Amino acid sequence: MTKKDNMTYRELCCEGFRVLTNAGIEDARYDSVALLEYIFGIDRTWYLLNGDKPADAVKSKQYAQAVEKRAAHIPLQHITGQAWFYGNCFKVSPAVLVPRQDTEVLVEEALHHINAESRVLDMCTGSGCILISLSLNSGFKYGLGIDISKEALMIAQENAKNLNPQNVFWKCGNLFENVDDEVFDVIVSNPPYIKTADIGNLSEEVRLHDPFIALDGMEDGLHFYREITRKSVNHIADSGWLIYETGCNQAEDVSRIMLEYGYKEIKVIKDLAGLDRVVAGHR
Repeated sequence: MTKKDNMTYRELCCEGFRVLTNAGIEDARYDSVALLEYIFGIDRTWYLLNGDKPADAVKSKQYAQAVEKRAAHIPLQHITGQAWFYGNCFKVSPAVLVPRQDTEVLVEEALHHINAESRVLDMCTGSGCILISLSLNSGFKYGLGIDISKEALMIAQENAKNLNPQNVFWKCGNLFENVDDEVFDVIVSNPPYIKTADIGNLSEEVRLHDPFIALDGMEDGLHFYREITRKSVNHIADSGWLIYETGCNQAEDVSRIMLEYGYKEIKVIKDLAGLDRVVAGHR
């Protein structure tokens, strides 16, 4: 990134935008501003009012370094260490899948089926963004987040400490192996669902920086839907709901799997782009 002495905030941001555009970053304008806000600790209003003032030289260098990282297709959220999801800022790291707006559709659907007495399980919890968002917006009785990755659970625990959800707990384990005889009213999951052979075709930001274990849905992308659904029947209450995020072309297959294990009134919910995103059914 080209940087002359005494650059203003606006000049820095324009140069960042140029570098990111040349690197083929799709959201170059947004990312150049977001990095400026992160490095300098400012917001958009401050920038609009003070953009023509000279920027601190040390932080200007830090900004240039951050832009170069983003130009190398390191995700914005991995540079800042944070991602916004359902109105809250979550800590993220390379150990967890970066929360995405599509997953908010899963939260919205789950909230329709949760009340103050509900027991909720979030399988493959990752950063904990789903379970924490459900707690903050429903006040359920008990919530359990499970992940096979200890590193991911450390991030989830930090997010819980920062956001203070109530009645939320965490366990490390391979799917239901440590759930014992617990029964839940709602089970939610955004499991790995990319076919192994397709991972190499994902964007550089995803395939090189999201954890492989959070992406790999095995040969046909449906492995975890089959396993979670099969094992869920021993842990779901009468009339309890199982709610999945799915790939946009997987809703029919996931619906079929749920029907095979006795789930009823299966419904498919679309995301804001009109793509199939969530599959839900109850016992």
